[in-house]
Amino acid sequence: MGRLLSSAGHDVRVFAPTSGLPASERRTLPSNGVSVTRFGSYKRVDDTLVDWFELIVEEHKREPFDVLHAYFLPQAGFVAAHAGKYLNMPSVVSIRGNDIERAAFDPARFSHVMYALQNAGAVTTNAGELVHKAKAFIEREIVLIPNGIDAEHFKPMEKNMALAEALGLNLDQGGSREIPVLGFAGELREKKGLKTLLSGYAHVNKESPASLLIVGEVRDGDKKTFDELKSAIPNANIVVTGIISHQDMPAYYSLIDIFVHPSLRDGMPNALLEAMACEKPVVATPVGGVMDVITDGENGLIIPVNEVDAFARAAKRLLSDKMLGTRLGRAARQKIVQGFSPQYELAMNLKIYERLLQR
Repeated sequence: MGRLLSSAGHDVRVFAPTSGLPASERRTLPSNGVSVTRFGSYKRVDDTLVDWFELIVEEHKREPFDVLHAYFLPQAGFVAAHAGKYLNMPSVVSIRGNDIERAAFDPARFSHVMYALQNAGAVTTNAGELVHKAKAFIEREIVLIPNGIDAEHFKPMEKNMALAEALGLNLDQGGSREIPVLGFAGELREKKGLKTLLSGYAHVNKESPASLLIVGEVRDGDKKTFDELKSAIPNANIVVTGIISHQDMPAYYSLIDIFVHPSLRDGMPNALLEAMACEKPVVATPVGGVMDVITDGENGLIIPVNEVDAFARAAKRLLSDKMLGTRLGRAARQKIVQGFSPQYELAMNLKIYERLLQR
């Protein structure tokens, strides 16, 4: 969003804490036209939040802001809403998923969630289900703005065989037959359906050789579970890439035959939208914003949460019916192109800013 706003001619400054700097130390660097200031976080969250608030106040006095926009309700949203009221300027907070689905149930963060919801000038979110959940906490306007995906960057392309070889991803089944690849993108953890993914893959691989490509990392706290499940899969060919740059992602999507996203909870997962823009047939669970973008049997397959057998059946169905996969993939890309563009996301946010400034 910062880059989109900058490309539209607006000055954008981002302020975010980091554990990569000593407490309170600051470092400002340009990033694709956006000024990014990171400051060292403290061991105590309240000390970090005070520093964040004071930094915004200080920077506003030096070079005034027109609007404060925070992503995620606790911490960022709280600071932005509070600073907005203190400085008598508009604030926007954006609900992203875990902030309303989990953080709101944490007594230590509940007050921050509610303060942001009650005091921000505008509240946005990226999924219809999150609108519904937010309104269970407070009855106010929640503006739905879907994530935008650059369909010119994320688009169908031939498999990058050199990349597959470099990754050690086995695609050769002998003759002219290729081993199919199930793919997941993002940080793999319990919330993202780690157990369903590994167990479902084991079912598929047992019947016929398949590879599993995880484009991203396994969260530290879930590595033990991942390793245990992986070690129990005979002849497993599982590749974990580590963090991949946004620019390089299309080449990794090119290696995937079926994109799988078995989340337990979610907002509007960008990885799902990117895979769909790349014309990949998708198997996903009906959580968060997934139901805003996938219609079962039309542009993807929906399976119940935590249903390993359903996961395996859907994957096998797509592997055995190439025409179905092609049809779903093409419809998936069409859905993204028509309703999930960065231009629409930018226009909707600018409309909110303009409305708040007119007040």
